[in-house]
Amino acid sequence: MTDLIGFYSDHKIAAPLAIAQRSAKFKPFAAEIARRGILQISTCARLEFYGEKSVLEDIDGKPFLGFSYGRVEGAIAIAYRLATIAAGVHSQILGEGFISDQLMQAIESGDPNLSIFKLARVAVDLGSAARKRQEFFAEFDYVQIVEDIIADRFSDKAPLDRIYIIGAGMLGQELIRGNVGERFRSTVVITRNPKKLRKRLNTGPKTNVTFMRPSEVGRTREPESMVVIATTDVDNKYKAILQETLLRLGPRIILDLSSIPVLTREAIGQLDYVNMYGDEFLRFIEQNNQRLAPKLPLVVSDIKAALGAAV
Repeated sequence: MTDLIGFYSDHKIAAPLAIAQRSAKFKPFAAEIARRGILQISTCARLEFYGEKSVLEDIDGKPFLGFSYGRVEGAIAIAYRLATIAAGVHSQILGEGFISDQLMQAIESGDPNLSIFKLARVAVDLGSAARKRQEFFAEFDYVQIVEDIIADRFSDKAPLDRIYIIGAGMLGQELIRGNVGERFRSTVVITRNPKKLRKRLNTGPKTNVTFMRPSEVGRTREPESMVVIATTDVDNKYKAILQETLLRLGPRIILDLSSIPVLTREAIGQLDYVNMYGDEFLRFIEQNNQRLAPKLPLVVSDIKAALGAAV
């Protein structure tokens, strides 16, 4: 495994929004790249490639044109980086739990007999175990963020309209099952394909939600409603449809949890719009990271010790 190398860029060495946009361009090709024996990690905060030197050398730097990026060589160094990523050490929100699942999805798309995918699976297991041992858990998750913003924006106890969730991937499903719509009249999931989404949600715990297409939303204004955008699967056509829909609806707040903001403040006029790059959201991250910072050395030491015992 000594001929393994990796190239990476993340929010620590590149502008977060820029890396999210670049990562989104590569994400559709992850399965194809995996068939070439390359582990591609493309999430909202990182774009990384790992594999045999003979396979990866010819793409050195090409995906990162215009970006700063790092290089790591050797099985131990790569395992250490992947384990620390899995533990949430390199996440924008320290200790967040999504990243290990995202890594496993990337690993499972490759040939399990190839060295890089074997190594990555071991590294993720080590990192996840270290996170649990050191209780390196984010103080809040996205459900908590949404609940905190609801408490702030709807503190007057007035009767509420509906909460609308756009998107039901991993994040959207967490919000639905986290019952963020408890204070609202009902929860509505906006989707272009209600039948497909209803079937997907039925695979888990039962949820009391309504499904609507964008064209069905906003027939009457709902000034005491809230919209949460929880998807990046938005092309320009769908973006224009959503913008028109939300302007009709007139919610009290639009919370955009997409790594690539779907809307702009100019597009939604006077509506209250909060995205992941605004001061309000960044304060949530800062509070969490300050609390977990003292545990960073403990998690790192734990992972180093586990790697030493594994080799």
